Amino acid sequence: MDDKILKPEDYLEPNCPLCEKPYGAEAEIKPVPQQRIIEKMDEYMSHRDYAGAERHLLYWLEEARLGQDQRGELMIRNELVGHYRKTGQKQEAFAQAKEALRLIQEMDYEGTISSATTYVNIATAYNAFEENEQAYALFAKALPVYESSANTRKDLLGGLYNNMALTCVSLGRYEEARTLYDKALVIMEEAEHGKLEQAITWLNIADCITLQKGMDNAENEIYACLDTAESLLKDESLEHNGYYAFVLEKCAPVFSYYGYFLLADELKEKAETIYAGS
Repeated sequence: MDDKILKPEDYLEPNCPLCEKPYGAEAEIKPVPQQRIIEKMDEYMSHRDYAGAERHLLYWLEEARLGQDQRGELMIRNELVGHYRKTGQKQEAFAQAKEALRLIQEMDYEGTISSATTYVNIATAYNAFEENEQAYALFAKALPVYESSANTRKDLLGGLYNNMALTCVSLGRYEEARTLYDKALVIMEEAEHGKLEQAITWLNIADCITLQKGMDNAENEIYACLDTAESLLKDESLEHNGYYAFVLEKCAPVFSYYGYFLLADELKEKAETIYAGS
């Protein structure tokens, strides 16, 4: 009779050797420490350790996947898109972008702040690699979400305006770009690192004017933008940390392009001093 009785092994699936759960059973989600991951990422970036930053993100990406933590995975893939954009790795950036968009759909996150942030991040990468039509489409998708939500951080909204404006400039939509830059300047008055972001915006406006009107036709207007940016970067209230150094390094070549060579050297030296001290 014993061979007629169903035993557990007759009706339960065998355990997965990795998770020790029956195949098909709902696995427990093991969230990754998002805040700690970001803080460590900031530490790597403050030392310009790009290889270390990539290893760090890829390690936690695998942890998020194994732990079925889709929220953590989305955050890390967003970070990887930004990392590969900064390091000029187009294919890697686009591969992470594709996976991030897949997660948005799987998690039913369409119309959320998380989805809009992902669209902006990916669009910024598209713009950096001159895929401007795709970039504009994603910025346009994020815009109503950010603008309609009371929970949108000021720096995120300002970043959207700035980056969408850059794409508009690339597409020759100069008037639309100027409108977006003006919105960015206003919103950044209330944001963390607002003065630094405004300085970047003024340099972007100078570039927009140059392309739209030509240097010879708008010299005074362009130099006024550059002088305003310089004043903001030298504001005594600014904390001289890693992000400040990053912004100085980013702005220096723009000043050099317009003939502000001494200022460009000064900014680069200040950035190097901050990096060395950190």
